[in-house]
Amino acid sequence: MATKRPDNNTQAKPAAKKASKPVKPIAPIRQRLMLTWLVWLVYRLLGLPIFISALNPSSPDIIGGIAWQALWLVPAFILTPWVMRGRSPYALLVGSMFTLVYLGASGVVLFTRAYGSSSAEIAVYLIDFLLLLTINVWLFILLKRLPSMNNVVKQPR
Repeated sequence: MATKRPDNNTQAKPAAKKASKPVKPIAPIRQRLMLTWLVWLVYRLLGLPIFISALNPSSPDIIGGIAWQALWLVPAFILTPWVMRGRSPYALLVGSMFTLVYLGASGVVLFTRAYGSSSAEIAVYLIDFLLLLTINVWLFILLKRLPSMNNVVKQPR
């Protein structure tokens, strides 16, 4: 025997919405990261050798400094398209690891120059350190705002 349900129970009730955090915008952080990254690349490639050559009493060769910085920045040039897009969490995570290495190296150079260089030369290295620190902050914020890497459901092909 079939039981008849009352009409008020046959209608589907809307599912209770989960209390989720509001989605924070990604675009402003991506733009800040892109701008800071480009400023750091230009500063590190051109500004650092030019300023050090001008401020150091031994006046090292500018062209040699630019060539050395270009060699040192090869991984950063490889990472540049990924940082410019700013969409892939995996690529940005790898980029974050590389920029942490750059930040550590920049901090060591700043620390070693602090004892034997002029204050203007120390300021040149401090600007490099602060730009890298800012890049890492933007990367961490962007990685936090991007969709999770664990819960991605891939569509069948």
